[in-house]
Amino acid sequence: MWRNKNVWIVLSGEFVAGLGLWLGILGNLEFMQKHIPSDFMKSMIMFIGLLAGVLVGPMAGRMIDQYEKKKILLYAGFGRVISVVFMFFAIQYESIAFMIAFMIAIQISAAFYFPALQSVIPLIVREHELLQMNGVHMNIGTIARIVGTSLGGVLLVMMSLQYIYAFSMIAYALLFLSTFLLQFEDQKNNTPNKKTEKDNSFMEVFRILKGIPIAFCALILSVIPLLFIGGFNLMVINISEMQHDTTIKGFIYTIEGIAFMLGAFVIKRLSEYFPPEKLLYFFAFCTAFAHLSLFFSDVNWMALVSFGLFGFSVGCFFPIMSTVFQTKVEKSYHGRLFSFRNMFERVMFQIVLLGTGFFLDTIGLQYMVLIFGVISLFIILMSLSKQKQTTKNTSKVSNM
Repeated sequence: MWRNKNVWIVLSGEFVAGLGLWLGILGNLEFMQKHIPSDFMKSMIMFIGLLAGVLVGPMAGRMIDQYEKKKILLYAGFGRVISVVFMFFAIQYESIAFMIAFMIAIQISAAFYFPALQSVIPLIVREHELLQMNGVHMNIGTIARIVGTSLGGVLLVMMSLQYIYAFSMIAYALLFLSTFLLQFEDQKNNTPNKKTEKDNSFMEVFRILKGIPIAFCALILSVIPLLFIGGFNLMVINISEMQHDTTIKGFIYTIEGIAFMLGAFVIKRLSEYFPPEKLLYFFAFCTAFAHLSLFFSDVNWMALVSFGLFGFSVGCFFPIMSTVFQTKVEKSYHGRLFSFRNMFERVMFQIVLLGTGFFLDTIGLQYMVLIFGVISLFIILMSLSKQKQTTKNTSKVSNM
């Protein structure tokens, strides 16, 4: 795998683009802090961008499956570069409207780029290399997040916002140029007929997922880490206030990031001894347990253990999930599948974020994590029950 030129292009592109993404995110927060005093308005602006990405998801999925994926990546990459121009106008005129335009443009570009990239990975590596590739790809994204946030924090002190977005634009431009270097086979059937029109329907994703139990199971179980991720930042802030210790935030992010990378590194070895379905359930349970253990988050070391366990669990869970989708589902459906996954995660993230804020204001962190942990265990039990029922029905049919 490491001799594959496409692998290096994708991984280096992910790192550079990750730097640009996190520089842009820090720039967004700084701009909103200066010009938007209302926290509700800040959340609404972020919500508008995410909503735009969700709305174009079905169209993005169909186009990724119908047209050459490299062209989709190029157009989406170019869209990312151009979208930053809106922020230059926003800073120049102190305009919230231009910032909203930027949020919409960047999220629409992401709605095309990320599902297309997930669809390309099975085309550039062999099937037995997919799990390792997914793990390394996620680790590169994590490293980019750590470096990007650290670099962005330093740059915000040293220079103006225009320079932050200029660096972000350069990173996106480098990603766009590197995409031209990708070389892989991506044959498309350009002869339209009634069957291909039906097959290209976005609704076909639901039929495909229903027919592949392990893929459907992976999607349902992904709700469990999303219950944690959606409220991650709010929980970290709350724990810092609970312990009257501002430094705990840095320790939590560091422990979680290191544990995440460790999980993505060791999952390849674990997959040699255990089937993917068992690993999905095991790490979903570990995530649920991590959520429940935050009941004791008023204890310094316990909070670090909980977030470390969570980081390791999702570092193992998401590479398995991506590999299941890439190997069990036909490549002709990958664009729509990963677009649907992208939409699903965005919607869940917003729901959990709002729910976390509500529960933290009403019942507090410790009781909230018990509720979310019990919901996670309920999802696992219901999924296991459905799996046993499906297995039983299948064995009955085969015996007839």
